[in-house]
Amino acid sequence: MTNPYRNSFYLLTSLFFMWGLITVLVDSLIPRLREIFELTYFQAGLVQFAFFIAYGLVSIPAGRLLQRIGYQSGIIVGLAVMGIGCLLFLPAASLRWYELFLLAYFILASGMTLLQVAANPYVTVLGDPSKSASRLNLSQAFNSLGTTLAPALGAIFILSDSVLSSDELARLDQSSKSAYFSIEAAAVQGPFLILALTLFLLAGVTLKSQLPKLLKGSPGSNYAHVIKNKKLAQGALAIFVYVGAEVAIGSYLINYFLDMNLAEQIREDRLMEAIVGRIQPTELALVDDNGVVGSFVMFYWGGAMVGRFFGYYLMQVFTPNKILSWAALVAILMILVSMVSDGFLSLWSILGVGLFNSIMFPTIFSIALEDLEELKAHGSGILCTAIVGGAFIPPLYGYLTDQIGFKTAFILLLVCYLYIWLYGRQSQNNAAN
Repeated sequence: MTNPYRNSFYLLTSLFFMWGLITVLVDSLIPRLREIFELTYFQAGLVQFAFFIAYGLVSIPAGRLLQRIGYQSGIIVGLAVMGIGCLLFLPAASLRWYELFLLAYFILASGMTLLQVAANPYVTVLGDPSKSASRLNLSQAFNSLGTTLAPALGAIFILSDSVLSSDELARLDQSSKSAYFSIEAAAVQGPFLILALTLFLLAGVTLKSQLPKLLKGSPGSNYAHVIKNKKLAQGALAIFVYVGAEVAIGSYLINYFLDMNLAEQIREDRLMEAIVGRIQPTELALVDDNGVVGSFVMFYWGGAMVGRFFGYYLMQVFTPNKILSWAALVAILMILVSMVSDGFLSLWSILGVGLFNSIMFPTIFSIALEDLEELKAHGSGILCTAIVGGAFIPPLYGYLTDQIGFKTAFILLLVCYLYIWLYGRQSQNNAAN
């Protein structure tokens, strides 16, 4: 990366960090919302549906908007929309209105979609084209830093206080129950107010910055023409299943661990108890089971961060296609181990999937855009539309879990990673030819 592009890269990377942080804070809310609103796993999965359906509805219009107002203005608008979405959590919490929570997620994700459509292709052109996958992996590593910090913040600010069991709730009168639910819902207000202020601050910083105009639009082209590119179309499907599988795992980890009664095992194990103690500022005896197992979710997203930093260097040596296929294969093996085991082995193996998820999104994205030249904005819109996989696969996994249990439902995720492995292998073979 040349010096003229360095400051632009730093600014864009800070945006990657912010949307990573916010995405996983959404996951941290799911167990709390499930208890507050007494939801099934399927209904709780609708939180992710509201969040990720925005990618399906907004990505292509976002690409067209960028053609009209430019990338820098698009980033500013995206940050402002995200800030508005965060502010909507305040009345949603006060009113304990679940539908308003879903609307807030949708607005938040709409702004994030605009950022994704602009930032991902922009990073690929900030330097040597042959290093685009490596460069995007580095930016995505800071996205993963945000996703790593988010579970710890969620465990501290959202999951740390004790939650009444269903039996305890049943013994409350209606007035006491309403007061309890209001206090529980209000626990999400503080973090999202801080996020809103931070997003508005970033919008102001971006307004004062001067991003180089490296991407030229192609107004005469249309998406129907671009989607005929086979590599792009297959890459879009790979993004769809990757995001869906990654989010499904992250969203249900806490419930999965609780289902295996791991909270009690963690409290009885000196090493695991020490790990929680390092993460939780509250005395362990005062932390409820959600907070105990929620502390380990950061290792899932932390693995993605570590993997992307390593991926940045590995792609200086190996082809992105080869690394992608190997990562998908190991992810399959890790899920299988978690399916057939119990206890801490099952916990660490499913958390380990995060490490091998790490390079998938930026690598698929850069491979799919390789041949598009001036049509990168259009291609990015299509690839970001595929992030809508996060809206469909998690609730489908939740539905399967309601019917057949967590472990058997992992078959859905195995199918997702199998396709990614096939995409990596095919891309590798095409590159060799």
